[in-house]
Amino acid sequence: MQTYRVAQYSMSFRLIGMRLLLIRHGQTPDNVAGRLGTAHPGPGLTALGRVQAAEIPDALADEPIDALFASELVRTQHTAAPLAARLGLEVTVLPGIHEIEAGELEARSDRDAVHTYMQTVFSWGLGDLDGTMPGATDGHTFFARYDESIALASAGGELVAVFSHGAAIRVWVAARAANVPASFAGEHDIDNTGVVELSGSPEQGWSLVSWQGRPVGGAELTDANAKDPTGESLDEALS
Repeated sequence: MQTYRVAQYSMSFRLIGMRLLLIRHGQTPDNVAGRLGTAHPGPGLTALGRVQAAEIPDALADEPIDALFASELVRTQHTAAPLAARLGLEVTVLPGIHEIEAGELEARSDRDAVHTYMQTVFSWGLGDLDGTMPGATDGHTFFARYDESIALASAGGELVAVFSHGAAIRVWVAARAANVPASFAGEHDIDNTGVVELSGSPEQGWSLVSWQGRPVGGAELTDANAKDPTGESLDEALS
């Protein structure tokens, strides 16, 4: 399983505040086809995606999770359901942690559309918030909604799990994790059900603890034939 421990990026790194697990949803038909699928409510999971979701409770069995959150898109809710059943917790739907809207690029999988989408969202992660997705929003709007929902989730306990989306997780971490360069999130994959762990709080800021690029159930649950640009490293997605 591909997991990067990232404390070495900062000599001042330490675990402070709460722990936040950002978990990407399981595989969807759009991920297989390489489509930019961001519309609400979106598709459910593939057969592999359901297997990936079913592996999450065992993979996180030792984690004392206090609260579970998912986006308005059904794929995150379906991914969270097995863990919720195991823990006996309700899944709270947050309004701001859905995928970054593709606008006029919605449902496209061609090279030009993928390039425009990925270059736009990662420019936000690098600090250029004025760039606008064609027919959609800019970086200011994205971070406002995502930050607001993460603040709500952070009130859920000492350890919370937030089921979100590939591009949204990566871009938010690029901008908000203080102990790694902003380029880190673009240089590393996040496969379906990969987990990104941070510590901190909305008030203190966030430190990246680990980045698990592969499914929590193991590399055998990776679909090597899926195109999935929002989960690939930026070099792979733009190649």
